[in-house]
Amino acid sequence: MMKNHSAIMLVTSALLFSGLAVADWQFRSRPDLAPPRLNITIPAAPSAVEPGYLFVAPFAGLPDTPTAQYGPRQAGPYILRDDGDLVWSGYAIYSIWATNFQAARWRGRDVLFSFEGDHNAGYGHGHGHITILDQHYETIRELRAGNHKLVDKHEFHVVNEETGLIQIYQPVPRDLTPWGAKPEQQWIVNAIIQELDIATGKLLFEWSSLDHVSPDEAILPINPGQAGSGYNSSDAWDYFHINSVDKDPAGNYLISARDACAVHKINGTDGSIIWRLAGTNSSFALGDGVDFCFQHHARWLSQDDDSDEEVISLYDNSAHGTEHDDGGEVHTAPTSSGKIIRVNTQTWKAELVQGFYPPDDLRSKSQGSTQILPGGNALVNWGSSGAVTEFTADGTPVFHAYMDSDALGVGVENYRAFRFNWTGLPSEEPAIVALENAEGTAVYVSWNGDTETRVWRFYEVSDEHGSRNFLGETERKSFETSLRVPDRRVERVVAEAVDARGSVLRGTGEARLQPEILPISAGKGRKVPHPKVSEGEPVAKVLENGKSFWEWPILQIARWRKADDL
Repeated sequence: MMKNHSAIMLVTSALLFSGLAVADWQFRSRPDLAPPRLNITIPAAPSAVEPGYLFVAPFAGLPDTPTAQYGPRQAGPYILRDDGDLVWSGYAIYSIWATNFQAARWRGRDVLFSFEGDHNAGYGHGHGHITILDQHYETIRELRAGNHKLVDKHEFHVVNEETGLIQIYQPVPRDLTPWGAKPEQQWIVNAIIQELDIATGKLLFEWSSLDHVSPDEAILPINPGQAGSGYNSSDAWDYFHINSVDKDPAGNYLISARDACAVHKINGTDGSIIWRLAGTNSSFALGDGVDFCFQHHARWLSQDDDSDEEVISLYDNSAHGTEHDDGGEVHTAPTSSGKIIRVNTQTWKAELVQGFYPPDDLRSKSQGSTQILPGGNALVNWGSSGAVTEFTADGTPVFHAYMDSDALGVGVENYRAFRFNWTGLPSEEPAIVALENAEGTAVYVSWNGDTETRVWRFYEVSDEHGSRNFLGETERKSFETSLRVPDRRVERVVAEAVDARGSVLRGTGEARLQPEILPISAGKGRKVPHPKVSEGEPVAKVLENGKSFWEWPILQIARWRKADDL
């Protein structure tokens, strides 16, 4: 019997630690960072994709078990280049659980923001606050809901560089028997939007669904409980489920109500509903391809008062399920998609302007976003499917990637993804390490969040007074830059970050030489491969092709045993 347990332990250890190994050894100067490694299946051609960095906040959609751990190992906000190279890790800078990570303008300055707080995967809710950082990655503002309520994770949208739109899930007791509930099923979610002054937190506008929308419009009934069963406040029936809010120059609001499968235009003065798009009570006749359900991230693209036309974008999930699969999944189309839709309030017709469909036939049961970029491209994030695609305006995919690679890519999810230009000027000093090996000295340097360094200059510190001898310089091409000094022990080293104009941005502290430790795989003395990005393979094939990341020699120990030994 002991032999049996040994074989099983060897197998489970291999599965556990091989997954963790691919997250390690990415940066010598920052061994504490283990960002996700994009699995790129359609590489970005610079001439095809629009400029800017990728803004994502991936997290594990599957729970860790004693025999398996899922990626990303450091869930949090990230700024990445198109090749997957790290620009900034927000892990532990944004704490607890963070999502909806974006760049914006506030009062004439570039800022970052993210939701951070508690995450309830079973109901797709979150409770916390919005944290805003400046270009130095320092916290300058935290924003909370007004009227003694809790900000939800789904939305924070900056309007005119001054105000912020948020949404709230407020459980309230009601008699729900008219909608098929038992008398004891008394709790329903009142979906609320608020507009706040970012500087002061002052509440400027509030709208609640139960004041304007009957539960008759719910797509998912209270029973069997796909959207909450109403027995207590934590399990309230989420009949409406607002997940995005936008505002137009006239002061009206656009909301996406996922569990009503509809987008509503709200009067910004009295809160009345101006029109509904889709759902059970659509104001518009829907043309071919317009129909959507369980959608996310509705945004106005344009409004033309002369022609009575408005154009919006949204992410059409066409599927519903919880992030951990409780309650199963319902779907209304073969795949999810990004959509641009034109509505006409004279003819009361809606038409599909353009659809953006996934390269790998993805269908996400939760989450998702569609960002129409300044040049006309679309960046579509596939939510619970853990992938992102950039399309040209005609729907041609020119970039596609999954949020993590190999074993750690299984089950990774990402609520929204964006592309923004960004200039990062970190307040922290760069990190540096000097390592001695058989060839001499290797120096590694990095600066988390820096976008301006073009060259790193390296110096030997030659005496106790800090005198310096120039060792060389290296063009900065990725997050971490190295300099090799052959056949020499360089005991003390510093480096300087130099920008495109030749100005020194910041210097490092002093690094003292230490022995280099090489990675060793599980018992075989081989290096664990740790490329910046993987070779590009759909996540669905990872489990089929396990030999690309499992430690085969350990697995073969178990295979060599007879079946009845296990």
